Amino acid sequence: MESQPLSNVQEELLKLYSQNLSADELKELKIVLGKYFALKGVKEADKIWDIKKYSNETMEAWLNEE
Repeated sequence: MESQPLSNVQEELLKLYSQNLSADELKELKIVLGKYFALKGVKEADKIWDIKKYSNETMEAWLNEE
């Protein structure tokens, strides 16, 4: 079985593994990563809304569907 090279993300995460973070630092890192991925998700959703021309009225209609 051939080994695959590490991705840039894997390499950076391995660097983090060598650090001995305190519980508070680890919690902060998790929050930062969570915010990063949440922001990426919001940006992608905004793109879709722009492409499909959705609006607040669209959302209200969806919320009121039965």
